[in-house]
Amino acid sequence: MFNLFPYNAKFDFFGKRKYAYIISALLLIAAIVSLSTRGINLGLDFTGGVVLEVGYAKAADLDAIRDDLKQNKFKEAVVQYFGSSETVMIRLPPAKGQNQNQLADQVLSVLKKQDDSATMRRVEFVGPAVGKELFNSGGLAMIVVLSGLLIFVSLRYQLKMATGAVLTLSHDLIMVFGFISVTGIEFNLTVLAAYLALAGYSINDMIVVFDRMRENFRKIRKGSEIEIMNASVNQTMSRTVITATTTFLSVLALYIFGGEALRGFSETLLVGIVLGTFSSIYVASSLSLDLGLKRKDLLKLTDKEKLVDTAP
Repeated sequence: MFNLFPYNAKFDFFGKRKYAYIISALLLIAAIVSLSTRGINLGLDFTGGVVLEVGYAKAADLDAIRDDLKQNKFKEAVVQYFGSSETVMIRLPPAKGQNQNQLADQVLSVLKKQDDSATMRRVEFVGPAVGKELFNSGGLAMIVVLSGLLIFVSLRYQLKMATGAVLTLSHDLIMVFGFISVTGIEFNLTVLAAYLALAGYSINDMIVVFDRMRENFRKIRKGSEIEIMNASVNQTMSRTVITATTTFLSVLALYIFGGEALRGFSETLLVGIVLGTFSSIYVASSLSLDLGLKRKDLLKLTDKEKLVDTAP
């Protein structure tokens, strides 16, 4: 099938694209159903709550503090260092029927059982208005990213490829949102950062494949669109796999050794890397092809090139 040009493809990716579409459709349906029924578990960054700053005489053990708080009915506490290892910031949702000072006293009494040097330095209530503004800003950032991608790919390549890229990026981000919904990961600022980083990761992979396709459409004149696009994906496969594997292993190290503070961040990236790799191989180019992408869309031949191309 692929003996019409010198770049012999090894795998018929586009011949199997219908199976990829089925897998993507099932995952998208599951993501949308979960988002509609379960929603997103918004963290304190977006819902507001009580912020406590606790000081210690020596470096604090965050894992021990989390365990103590969970055992004493503070399961939703977010614990992290603040400036130094002797200062800890604890964020809690506001408790019904209690003011912030009562809540701070209860937390301090729990912490003093583990380390008597614990002292309360600051108690502050953060309202949900700030969190709402952050959430809206994150949504606006995604709209800007998608709009910029559509314009960039349209100018650099072709509108059909740009449409395929935007649909693919939307496909990836919806499914990652679905994963966050299904697993109940707390959606906070670190998870939002991972979510936005995935947009850049997916775009990078797609651009590499699109560049190779445009190059091959100019070099190879006798193959069909599907054959040349298949060859292009195969030629970039080693780069895609190596990039995805090294990135995945780096994030996996964060997941294993990064602790509770980076758990949601790393989980989101791990799933996003897998989805982004799958979509850059199967979905983006396949959508462009099914949207009617043709050789002439990417080629602007001079009169001399046209004569050479049509010569017997």
